[in-house]
This record gives sequence, structure tokens and C-alpha cells, in this order.
Amino acid sequence: MSLTHIHTPVKLGPVELKNRVVRTAHATNLGGGTLNDALIGYHRARAEGGVGLSIIEILSVHPTTPATLNVFVPGIGDAYRKLVEAVRPHGMKLFQQLWHGGHNALPLDGSPPWSASDVPSPTIGVTPVPMTRAMIDEIVAAYASTARQCEEWGLDGVEIHCAHGYLPAQFLSPNANRRRDEYGGSFENRLRFMREVVEAVRAAVSASFAVGVRVAPDLSAGGLSVEDVQRAVAALEERQLIDFVDVSLGDYHAFPKLIGAMHEPLGYEMPTSAPIARAARTPAIVTGRFRTLEEADQVIRLGDADLVALTRAHIADPDLVKKTLAGHPEQVRPCIACNQGCVGGLLGPAARMGCTVNPAIGLEDTLEDARLVAAATPRKVLVVGGGPAGMEAARVAALRGHHVTLAEASIDLGGSLRIAARAPQRHGIADIAVWLEQEVYRLGVDVRLSTYLSADDICGMAPDAVILATGSMPRMDGVQLSHPGEPIAGIDRPQVLSSWDLLLERPPRAVKSAVVIDDVGHYEGIAAAEHLVAQGAEVHFVTRHTAFAHQMEAALSAEPALQRLARGRFTLHLRTRALAIGHDDVELLPGFLPAGGPGAFRVPADRVVFISHNQPNRDLANELADALAGSGIALQVVGDANSPRFLPVAIREGRLAGMAV
Repeated sequence: MSLTHIHTPVKLGPVELKNRVVRTAHATNLGGGTLNDALIGYHRARAEGGVGLSIIEILSVHPTTPATLNVFVPGIGDAYRKLVEAVRPHGMKLFQQLWHGGHNALPLDGSPPWSASDVPSPTIGVTPVPMTRAMIDEIVAAYASTARQCEEWGLDGVEIHCAHGYLPAQFLSPNANRRRDEYGGSFENRLRFMREVVEAVRAAVSASFAVGVRVAPDLSAGGLSVEDVQRAVAALEERQLIDFVDVSLGDYHAFPKLIGAMHEPLGYEMPTSAPIARAARTPAIVTGRFRTLEEADQVIRLGDADLVALTRAHIADPDLVKKTLAGHPEQVRPCIACNQGCVGGLLGPAARMGCTVNPAIGLEDTLEDARLVAAATPRKVLVVGGGPAGMEAARVAALRGHHVTLAEASIDLGGSLRIAARAPQRHGIADIAVWLEQEVYRLGVDVRLSTYLSADDICGMAPDAVILATGSMPRMDGVQLSHPGEPIAGIDRPQVLSSWDLLLERPPRAVKSAVVIDDVGHYEGIAAAEHLVAQGAEVHFVTRHTAFAHQMEAALSAEPALQRLARGRFTLHLRTRALAIGHDDVELLPGFLPAGGPGAFRVPADRVVFISHNQPNRDLANELADALAGSGIALQVVGDANSPRFLPVAIREGRLAGMAV
């Protein structure tokens, strides 16, 4: 399809963009509260890739609401000037999102948060202080001062975050605003704070500086509707206060809707965003899991927006625009919307954004494809195993100029991703396997399928370097880590399967009742349960953990899965373990009770799916370590063969291995 709109210029008030591709503000925490070289490198790479506009992640305007960037950090202005200098030669415009979290953030001094009323946040859970008029004036002035500084630093505009349940939205929403003064009650009164903030910002900057707002309906009963947002935007436009509107969806009462994961369809926000964007008189930006310029172009062509955000898509591949406009959209590394690296990284132990398919996030200067160093002397590199770790290792080694052979024992590439893609709602995870496969062939890797290699075979091939990515296998020993000395009795019964057995079964066997025993808490348990519920089975889900699929909470995938499972016959048993598998049932016991005492109960089960941490396929690695000793041939073991973990680690280790040879 020929592009008609997305690649063309557009003006947001006084600022002209070279195209209509936007990266909306998204927390990275790469700077840990300030703007550092890693964060500058991250944005510079996207500028080099051809993006028209980037809106920088939330900048806190006041110490009562610390964020991933904070205006009150000493010296941050110098860092912003460095950012502007880095991106300016590439033509990407920079806007800064201005933010106050209200009851969603704890002040630096440990005092309660500030908000419109004393209604707590669903996430922080601390009753906020209702803001006095003096507090309101202080925060309004802080927005204005921050905007003025942004212009002084050389940015092109600001976006005031009035969405997602943050402070302006708290004043606007009847659910959070219980005031009885001029800032509460009627719609006009509840809009007053937002209007005063925008007015103050507009007055603080020059006519050549763009000012806009981010808005969103929140999906909550009694909250902000599409019509409410339309009225708010119209009121700001009527006073000629804004140059653009950025439309989003949801708040922390519907957190998974803010950053829709793989289960959400392309453009999932458009049913609520398009009416707001169409009603706006100023240019409108929309978002919602768009991945390609073709998809974005269609949105604009239909008149549903003026600009389209491809935010996660550019996390996955900073060169999306450049590759597409050069006529090679197939070379764009796809975002799979797994949310494990981006939002999942922020909410996980690392508290730092990453990307499942692109390990170079925050390390663009050393790990991004464009920065790979060509090998001084091409070497013969053998990669054994064609899953994601092996394919990434082969791809990177080939990019660096090595002569690469990729041997895979099965009939196709992809490894366990091919199995994962069979799960309901997860077919999109195969996109990265398809892309990696295309790339290794494009780069001239010698791919040998249905090729099992022994240690002797490998030694006979005389490679200069070997990368083993032989994966892992399900561990079907019946051990639950809460009680490792008490494996499940009957685990060897014929009706007991791994998730791999279940998803690979063709045709699926009819099942009336099933038990899923999930000892891990990742997506594998969700996949098995949804597969069985889709067959019409009554499913009992058993886990030792305190929450369902707890490792997928940060990826915003656990709650949507529960919503889907609730439509079928599904029972969740938390803090529970399996004692014994019988002929047609499973004996369960709360995990905090001892076996042999009271509390055990039985549930029906024609089938049992047992999920635990996989066992690495290290036999070949062990043999090779001995066979190659003293030979000078480098050996690396990566991905699940090294230790069974998850997809982001597999691709990262593959990338590093390909760089190391």
C-alpha cells in the first residue's frame, strides 16, 4: 500500500513536523530521576531513525510528585540542552510532558500526596491532602515555571498531562473531586484547575512554542466519559489555549487499558479516541498498539486523527520510519506487545524500561545494530539451536561479517516460541520468530534444519567459535517449590501433561475437567488454562503463589486473562498445592497446612497440566566443554540452555554472544 499521509509534514500551532509519526511520552527511568547520557542516546537513536515528534517522559513540576524526570534536580537544564543538541540535526522535534501525579505519587518529604479531595489512589492507597487555594496557586505556578524553562532549554513545546487519573484529571473527575468550592461540583468548576494550568503555561511561553494537552476517558463508572473529554478539549480550544490534543485511554482503575498487551487488537483505543479526535479543532494525536506506517496512514486517511503514535513500535526498532520509507518494511523488528520489557521492566525488579525484542534499550551507543563493530577478521561461527537466542546470535554474528552456520535439530526455526504462539491470545509472539528467521536468511546464514549435531560432529566441522542455544525441556518431576521434599504422588499418570504436550496436541482431545498446577506464575499457566477453558473444560487452577500469574502483573496481562477466564468454568486456588493425582481427580491442600492433617480436598480432573521451571538441555554443552578444552575454540551457552528463563533474556544473551565472537 502506498503511503498518503503519515510521511507528510504537519503543523502543531507554530511548530512544523517533518512527518506525522509521534512517540508519545513513556516512562523509561533510564536516567533514574534525571536526564543522562543513556536516555539521550535512546532518544537520539529514534531521531536518527526518522521520527517526526518525540514527547519526552513525564517531567515532574513540583517536589510533591517526584517522577522519572524532575525539574527540581540541579543541573537538569544542561542535560536537556545536550539532548536538544543531539537530536536537532536529525529534524525530530521535542516536546516535554509536564506532570503532577496528585494522589498517585508520594512527596519527597514523606508527607501525604496532594489532590483535589481526600480520595486515595487505587495504587498508592494513601489518603491525600485536599489542596487549598494556596496549594493550587503553587502548583499552577510550577507548571508555568517548568514550561518556561523547557523553552529556555531549547525544546519545541510542552504537553500538559491531563489524562490517566493524574492531578488535572483528578480535579475533572467526579470520582476524585468531592469539593464544594469553585473547583468542584459542576463540570465548569471541575475544569477550572485544568484551565488555569493551561492558561498559566500559555502565558509563560512565547508564541513560537507549542502547548497541548493529553486527555483520556477513564472507563470508570461515574468517571470521565468520552463526552466529558470532548467538552474539556472544546473549552480549551475556544479560548485558543492549545495547539494540539493527544488522546489516550484509561487510568489506574483500568491500568491494562493504558498500555494494551498482546491480547488487545490493533487500534484498540480508537472506539473512544476517534470521536474525541474528530471533534477537536486542533490537530489530534492517537495511539493504540499501532506498529507500522501503513496502519498509521490508514487512521489519518480515514479522518480519525492527524498524527499517530508508534511508541512501543519504536522501542522495538528505532529505524522503523527509515526502513519503511526506504522500501523495506519487512526489515522492521516487530513489537510483539508482550509488555515484558517496556512497562514490565519499569514495574519489575529492575525498575528500568527495556524491550523483549530489542536488548539495546538504554545501551544504544554500544548494542544497537547501527553501532555494531565489524569483525576485524571474519570467523567460522557455528550456532547450534534455532530458537530466539540462537537466531539472534546468528543474526548479529552475520551482521558483523562472520561466516555463520545455524544448525537446528527440528524441521523449522523458532524453538519454544512456536509452541507459545499456539496459546489463545498469543499468536503475535511468533512475529519475532518470523522476523529473526527472515533476517538470518537475508544475511546469508547457512541454515541447516533437521540437523542434530553431536560433540564429535561439531569438532569435525572445525569452527572458530561455537554458540550453543539448545533450549530446555519441561521438568515433569512433580516438585512444587513450596514443598520440594514432597513431590506430587501420581505425577507419572498418563493424563498428566506438560503445557507443551497440551498445546502441541492435534486435534485437541475433548476434556470435561482439568487441573492446571502452576509452580512458576508466568504466562505458561495462563496459556494452559485458556486453552482448556476454550475446549469447554471445567478448570481448577492451582498455584503456590499468592496471586494468579504474578509474573505477568507488571506486563498488564494477568487481570485481562482473569477476565477472559471468568467467562468459562474456572476456579482459582491460591496458596495451594497438589498432593496426589488420582485416576480422575486431584487432591489439593492449602500450602500453609501440613500434609496428613485436615484441610485436603479433591477436584475432578480428566487431565492435569503440570508447569514448573524447565530443565536446561546442557548435555551437549558439557560434552563440548571437555572436547574443546585446549583447542582455542570459543564456546558460549546462551538462552534456556544456559538457564531456563524468559524471552527477553534469551534474545539479550543471543545478542551479546553474537557480539562477542
